[in-house]
Amino acid sequence: MNAKKQLKEGLLTQNPVLVQLLGMCSTMAITTSIMNGLGMGVSVIIILTLSNIIISLLRKIIPNEVRIACFIVVIAGFVTCVQLLLKAFLPEIDKSLGVFIPLIVVNCIILGRAEAFASKNAVGASTLDGIFQGLGYTVVLIIMCFFRELFGAGKLLDIQIMPDGYTPIGILTLPVGGFICLGVLIAVMQWALAKSAKKNENKEKEAK
Repeated sequence: MNAKKQLKEGLLTQNPVLVQLLGMCSTMAITTSIMNGLGMGVSVIIILTLSNIIISLLRKIIPNEVRIACFIVVIAGFVTCVQLLLKAFLPEIDKSLGVFIPLIVVNCIILGRAEAFASKNAVGASTLDGIFQGLGYTVVLIIMCFFRELFGAGKLLDIQIMPDGYTPIGILTLPVGGFICLGVLIAVMQWALAKSAKKNENKEKEAK
């Protein structure tokens, strides 16, 4: 178990949104305000981590033929708990996120990590995987929320940031704005990873 490596993978080299291209629907849909991004990000971290733990604990007794169905049952249970907690304590965020909270049940990030990692690794590593992959997802949400809310509405957390004469870029608050922001972030990440890979390759050549 290498926590440093898992953290790097979650945030950068295997970021669930920018590298694995998972969970993009919710990423584009709810990133119109920072509160939405935080609410969704924290919810995914909790559900992903707890699901990974349970699936890792049960990995040796879940029949291979029904593993996906079992994963979904586990995930759905935690999604229901989180949704009820949001309704009880943070009703505004629950209303704002709407259908995207129950849709976490079929979020590719949650199910993908259950299949690719938690079902094949010990509890400790699966717990860290859930936290770091969820953190990587949340960071992308916050970055997108920041740009879309700031430049699309001139505000952050409903506080006016831009000067009075600023004309909001309204397209950023529309679905197409989510496509544009996400596309730019993916392009930047792919460029950075390619540059890093080329740098490492040159170092290896020099070492030889």
